[in-house]
Amino acid sequence: MYKRVLLKFSGEQLSGKHEVGVDTAVAHYIARECKKVVDAGCQLVLVVGGGNVVRGAELAGGGIRRVTADQMGMLSGLMNAMALTDVFEHEDIPTRCMSNIYAEQVTESYSYRRAEKHFEFGRVVIVAGGMGRPYFTHDTAAVSLGLELDCDVVLKATKVDGVYNKDPAKFKDAQRLPTMTYQRAVEDTDIRVMDKAALGLAMEQDMNVIVLDAMKPDNLLHVVQGKDVGTRITS
Repeated sequence: MYKRVLLKFSGEQLSGKHEVGVDTAVAHYIARECKKVVDAGCQLVLVVGGGNVVRGAELAGGGIRRVTADQMGMLSGLMNAMALTDVFEHEDIPTRCMSNIYAEQVTESYSYRRAEKHFEFGRVVIVAGGMGRPYFTHDTAAVSLGLELDCDVVLKATKVDGVYNKDPAKFKDAQRLPTMTYQRAVEDTDIRVMDKAALGLAMEQDMNVIVLDAMKPDNLLHVVQGKDVGTRITS
């Protein structure tokens, strides 16, 4: 049983049936699945991307600087984090939203010590704003925060139940890999479960990453209980 985990959830998943924005039905589902984890005694850190609003790297150009585009992506993640905070509390989960970019009217500024205090009071901590710097993705922020906050593992939520030897959407005989090495995840161009900078940091610091389908009922609970869920990326 893990004591503290970090869950990275994408903005695209949060949009659900909508092309952009937040699908509140999906947000409530995530909250209820996370509540099972918290009720089991595991502390939870959540990082959510902003791809359902703005994807910085894709927006850059046409007069918009990459730095500005990335900052807009951070703000998109912050909006998602604010929405999830309200939904989590609506589901009776004590939650605090913290941000790595300055936005004190709407959220607390992130600090390690403040986050630890929230854990002492049994709260879920949602950290927004990525790394607070351009050219870093929310994936990299998730691994960095997982290390900083002494998490046992980083959970990367995807639309499939792990990493496959080939695209399961195209090949019916694709097989899920229960484990794989950091080296293969970084070097294999066909594997795109996480950006390479995030995987490189995880490899350097020996932080386990588990790729899983968080939309499958009880998957999050089962993975924190140590059951075989998704794909574990390890040394």
